[in-house]
Amino acid sequence: MTEASKPIGSQEEPQSSTATSRSLLDRLKAGDPEAWDRLVVLYAPLVYRWCRRWDLRDQDIADILQDVFQAVATHIAAFRKEQAGDTFRGWLRTIAHSKVQDHFRRTGREPGGVGGTDAQIRLASLPAARAVDDDDPHDATAERLLLSRGLDLIRDEFEDRTWKAFWSTAVEGRDTKDVALELGMTPGAVRVAKSRVLHRLRAELGESP
Repeated sequence: MTEASKPIGSQEEPQSSTATSRSLLDRLKAGDPEAWDRLVVLYAPLVYRWCRRWDLRDQDIADILQDVFQAVATHIAAFRKEQAGDTFRGWLRTIAHSKVQDHFRRTGREPGGVGGTDAQIRLASLPAARAVDDDDPHDATAERLLLSRGLDLIRDEFEDRTWKAFWSTAVEGRDTKDVALELGMTPGAVRVAKSRVLHRLRAELGESP
């Protein structure tokens, strides 16, 4: 097990030198094959849900997924967070939206093929690619599932007490002092544990600064 931090008894936060703690974006840009595998594990289900929400037929989604991740591979080196609020998920959603639009335009132009007027109607009604709205139950569910997949991937990098401190406060919403007392830690150490895991999760999702 790779511990992304030393055992939490103090509030000092040592630096990790493990490759797994690097940002997913850094690893993708470096051409790390494992990073590409993790990207697909994390984000393919999310892209699939977007495609379903945009009324794409099941038989077409596999091709769109391939197009989306091929576009990511082609353009990842140029991706930058230039403004506050820029996120990898937002960028990925824009790519997926564009590929779905291309699909509806293409099928609408193909004589005798599936599409025609139906494809044009679908294209006209396609929702705009936008930031995730927490009030939308579809997007909120997709986001929770993405976070769950990310947490599953990084779980083994942390000792049990570090993870319990994070889970109890960040996920279960318990009081920091109560968790500290239960785990034999200081409240400050519990906050550090929570911060470390959240920082690692953001890095795994490609969302660290």
